[in-house]
Parts: sequence; structure tokens; C-alpha cells
Amino acid sequence: MSDSRGGILRRGRKDSDAGPRASFRELLPYLFEHRGALVAVAFLSLASAAAGLAQPLLAGQVVGIVEAGGALGMLVWLLIGLVVVGAILGGIQHYLLQRIGTSVVFSARRTLVRRMLRLPISEFDRRRTGDLVSRVGSDTTLLYAVITQGLLDALGSAVLFVGALIGMLLVDPVLLGLTLTVIVVALASGILLSSRIRPASLEQQERVGAVAAAVERAIGAIRTVRAANATDRETAAIVVEAEAAKRAGYKVAKISAMVVPIAGIAMQVAFLVVIGVGGYRVASGAITIASLVTFILFLFMMIIPLGSVFGAVNSINQALGALGRIQEITNLPSETDADASIEPAAPVATAAAIRFDDVRFTYTVPLGAPAAETGEISQMGYLTQPIDPNGMSEAPGTPVPEIREVLKGVTFEVPRGSRVALVGPSGAGKSTVFALIERFYDPDSGVVRLDGRDVRGLPRDELRAQIGYVEQDAPVLAGNLRDNLTLAAPDATDAECIQVLRDVNLGAVLDRDPAGLDAAVGEDGIMLSGGERQRLAIARALLAAAPILLLDESTSSLDGMNEQLLREAIDAVAHDRTLLVIAHRLSTVVDSDIIVVLEHGEVVGIGTHSELVASTPLYRELAKHQLLV
Repeated sequence: MSDSRGGILRRGRKDSDAGPRASFRELLPYLFEHRGALVAVAFLSLASAAAGLAQPLLAGQVVGIVEAGGALGMLVWLLIGLVVVGAILGGIQHYLLQRIGTSVVFSARRTLVRRMLRLPISEFDRRRTGDLVSRVGSDTTLLYAVITQGLLDALGSAVLFVGALIGMLLVDPVLLGLTLTVIVVALASGILLSSRIRPASLEQQERVGAVAAAVERAIGAIRTVRAANATDRETAAIVVEAEAAKRAGYKVAKISAMVVPIAGIAMQVAFLVVIGVGGYRVASGAITIASLVTFILFLFMMIIPLGSVFGAVNSINQALGALGRIQEITNLPSETDADASIEPAAPVATAAAIRFDDVRFTYTVPLGAPAAETGEISQMGYLTQPIDPNGMSEAPGTPVPEIREVLKGVTFEVPRGSRVALVGPSGAGKSTVFALIERFYDPDSGVVRLDGRDVRGLPRDELRAQIGYVEQDAPVLAGNLRDNLTLAAPDATDAECIQVLRDVNLGAVLDRDPAGLDAAVGEDGIMLSGGERQRLAIARALLAAAPILLLDESTSSLDGMNEQLLREAIDAVAHDRTLLVIAHRLSTVVDSDIIVVLEHGEVVGIGTHSELVASTPLYRELAKHQLLV
């Protein structure tokens, strides 16, 4: 089921048990990107196969000449030359296959990452980070095997197989008929078993993704895990996922173990048949010893490629399982794909930089989500798109996710150049307002306007270039100070970076590390304090010099002295800018031009501090406790 924004909500495992599937045709675009190298490999495969097929013929002539007592002359050297040429061609082919395989993996990763980073935010809300990382890492790696050990290797093997078949037909059709009987039985068995590899491989990749997600969950909160004495429980949870991945791997190994030996068994049986019947035919004078030797050499050349074909089928089925998981992401619409079908509201003349007109927004609480995490978007972490419960077609008794309206006809304005504060209890919808301004999501009804224009009618890059955004949890990217500061301002100079750090009272961070802007911040900014991480995020937004600043609970982690210093910096930088702030503390909003009070997704008061104290009971209660939660 999908909504107007292309989101999909699935309940249970009814639709996903089969898992994503890919056809061989979907693998071809990754190969055709390297068609020049493919042609070269195909030519080398044909040349190598030709050199190999000539060897049994020459070997038969050598045996015949020796049997007749004649001189070999240059025939031996020609045979040796063919062996050397075949080896050289095989080496070059192997090198090109390795290059093509590496390039295909790169292409797949590039395509996957480009699509992944452009997916709607709702896709990240409903998917586990570790599983997405696994698709970029382990799933794409399986495409390497299909190139280097499978598909293209099978081309030369097919030529050898057909050439050996023709040669055997010319030498002795009777022996060929017996050999083909064995080969047909082997092929039928191999094809039957290989059909079971793809679903088993898909299950294995999904289990590996679950392991990656479990590890990412534990490592991402390692301090919390340690502090809660939950290390053993988290380890056990990861081991359970790893155990499931191991069992899935065993299943693939079991099927592969039945497929791979088929070629060896076929070779042994065919060899025994040829030796037995061929010896009888030599004794009866039907064929010569030289012909029997030639036939046996052709037999080896036919059976060995047969093993490669079985290996290729095995590799291709595993790769198609992984490709299905890759395509599941690359086939998803990006956040901009549906923009062309949206009809934005007509522009209006207004002095407001930001304006909400009767905005409503709904999300569904995922099954099993903790009650404390379902307040609003940024707090629950599992946002899904609005759904129509009447449109579901699940089995009776299936739990129905709770549908919750976050914003209920919200209307307010943020005048250009003003400072406006959003306050209210947790879950009132404050962070959702910011998410709609940034177009992480679109409202179900109503209009969000920027300078009088419906934000849905603005290109997203243009919209976001006008907005500096400091998120609630103030994420810091692994790397150094410069990497974080220049994320939204790649052309910023070192002098500008240093100045903005000092503006937000982070000069001490520069001074304490001789590396300066190259000072490492650690994974998730762990080498910085909570207040420093928040101020670094604010510095990043300020450096971008956007005309509108959104500060989501930006002072909640600062002590009194640093909060005062930061307020002074924001006061200076906010000159001639529009500032919309979500804050916990009364001191950060009391001087705002306008304060908007939200409760249960509705605006219950708009005005100055003194006006709201007199008119709005909720604000008065919050102000009384000196804390805006």
C-alpha cells in the first residue's frame, strides 16, 4: 500500500517473506557499462578456447606418429607453443575479469549510494541503518564473484564445450553418444539443484544485513549499553542474529555442495565409460589408439568447462539474490520523483518569511514502538507515511498500527527578520514543524510557505539553501572540525571557519589542539562535550549564512555561562536574519519577538512573553517552573 508521497507501509511479513528478487536482465546494465573490456575478454576467451581445442588434435597426431615410428619434427614444439599461448591468454583474461568485476562492484555501489542518499526521509525512518550499510558492502561484493568466477568465465567454457563436442563427434560418434548420456543426466541434476540456490542466498544476505544492523545498534549506543550493564544481553542478541546468518550460510553451502561435485562425478563416470568402451573399440579395430587419446583429451576439455558452468550458475544465482536487495533500494523513488505531480498553492503577498496555513500532518506509530518514543517525528525515530486503515487487506487478527495526527490545523507566521520561539510540551509537534519547513515530509493538507510561496513548488536545493538547520540531537560527522563546518559551505575559508567557531564560544576547542581545524572530533563527535557538539552544529548552520535559521532545542545541553555566551553570538549573527527557535529554557525565548505555544499539535497561544503569561494557561504554567519542556 502506498500513499500520495510514494511511501509504503507493510505489516508483518506477508509481502516480504519472498524477499526482493532480481532477474538476469537486471544484471546486464552493470555489465554493459564495461562493454569494451567485455569484448576484449570475449575475444581472449575464444582465442584461448581455440588454442585449447587444437591441443587434442596435435596430441593425437603425436601419438599416431610415435605409434608409426615416424619423426615428430616441429609438431612437439607447436604443441608446446599452443600450451604457452593458452596460458598467456588465460592470464590476461583473468586480469581483465578481475578489473571488470571490481568496476561492476564500484558501479553498483555508486548507483546504490546515489539513490540511497536521495531517498525520502521516511525510508530511513522505517529501515535499519546496519541493513542499508550491508547492502552497500556485502551485497555488492557478490557481484564481483559472478564476473570473476561465473558469467564471463562461462563464455570460454561454453566455447570449449561446444568445440570439444564437435571434435568428439568427428573422432567417434558412438563414444560421444555414451558420453552425452552421462552429461545430460549431470546437467539435469545440476539445474534442478541450482534453482534452490537463489532463495537460499537471498535469505543469507538478509541475515547478514540483520547482523550488521544489530552490531550498528549496539556500537552506536555503546556507552549506554555499558552503563546499563547490558553488554552480555546485547552480545547475546547479536549472536542470535549471527547464528541465523550461519544457518542460512549452511543452507547455501549444502546446496552448493550438491551442485559442485556433479561435474566431477560426470567426469569420472564418462571417463570410465570411454576407457571401457573405447578400449573395446580399439581392440576391435573400430578406432585407433591415437583417436582414443584424442577423444579422451576432448572429453577432459568438455567436462572441465562443465564444472565452470555449474559454478557460474551457482554464482549467478547468489548474485541475483544480492542484486534483488540492491534493486529494492535503487528502484525506490527519490524524494524529488513525485514533485512533478504536485500542484503547489498559488503564491500570496506576505511579509512573513515562513507561514503555516491550516497545516495537518499524520503519521502511524509502528507496531511495538515504545510509548515514550511516539511523541513526534524526531523523538520516535520510526516515522511512516499516513495510511488508510480501510485499504488494508491483511489477515484477520493482524494488529493495526496506531494512526496519530501530529499537527491539527496549525496556523502561524514568522515575520521576516524576526525571532520566533516555538514552545510546548514534548510531543506537541515542534520538531514536526521544522521537518515540514525543510520538506523532509509534506503536509497532508494545508500549506507551508516560504516568502509567500508554497514550499512544494520550490526546488528542494533552493529551499534548503535558504535555511540553516540545527537538529535536535546536533549530529557531528566523523572527521575533523573543518569537515563538519564546511558541510553546507564547502567554499568557506579557514579564517571564516575560525571566526564562526569563536562566535559560538568554541575557540577553546581550537586552542587545545595544535591541529586546529584539522582536530579530529571522533565518531559521532565523541571527542567533544555535549555542549560543544551542539555549538559546532550551530556554527555549521551560521557559516552557511542562510537567511533563515532553524534552531531545534539548541540550548538544552549548555550550562548557564555557555548558554549566555551562545545567546550573545546568536544575537549578533541573527541580525537581518529570520530565526525560529525551539528551546527548553525560558531564558532563551523570553526576548523573542513572537512566541508560538503548541499543545497536542494545535496552536494554543501566540504573542509575547508578557501577553502569553496573561492569556495562555499552559505557557503560564511552563514559565512558572522556568522550564519549557
